[in-house]
Amino acid sequence: MSPTLFLRALERNDLRFVHELNNNQSIMSYWFEEPYESFDELEELYNKHIHDNAERRFVAEDSTGRAIGLVELIEIDYIHRSAEFQIIITPEHQGKGFARSLIRQALHYSFTILNLHKVYLIVAVQNVKAIHLYEESGFIEEGHLVQEFFINGQYRDVKRMYILQEAYLAQLDQQPVEEGGVMTPHVLVVCQRR
Repeated sequence: MSPTLFLRALERNDLRFVHELNNNQSIMSYWFEEPYESFDELEELYNKHIHDNAERRFVAEDSTGRAIGLVELIEIDYIHRSAEFQIIITPEHQGKGFARSLIRQALHYSFTILNLHKVYLIVAVQNVKAIHLYEESGFIEEGHLVQEFFINGQYRDVKRMYILQEAYLAQLDQQPVEEGGVMTPHVLVVCQRR
């Protein structure tokens, strides 16, 4: 049986973990961001955005409290009720089904807690595994952006994918719910801060 994962709010003491991810060039290329951010810069960004209602950042932990990834909802728009979804799973934890479970929980939080109408993401067309995973999670391609990002010396095409609240809620009956969080076979979401 797979271990239970906990999704919790990003805290200041998580910044070293985030810094490690941000300084991994292969990880940052999937986020279309420049790697090698200084810790001081990261800390400054954290302080700037800690009270920003347009962002929700979570750390994914295993049952021992070890951080295995990040889940982010950014560009949250409360008028149009939309947000961009981002996820990072540490390289040593990839391929174990964790991303699928964390996507499901991020969507649950987005649609049943934040009451968002639409969650979207941007993914490189070369990232076939991620595209397949997003499609399995209910995301639909809504656009193909040509030479949108410069990664590893080349401009790359990306897909923009989305899922609507109504589509997610139509599938929700298949997931058991427990008080204090949402339980699925692999993940428990803890929505309050520790």
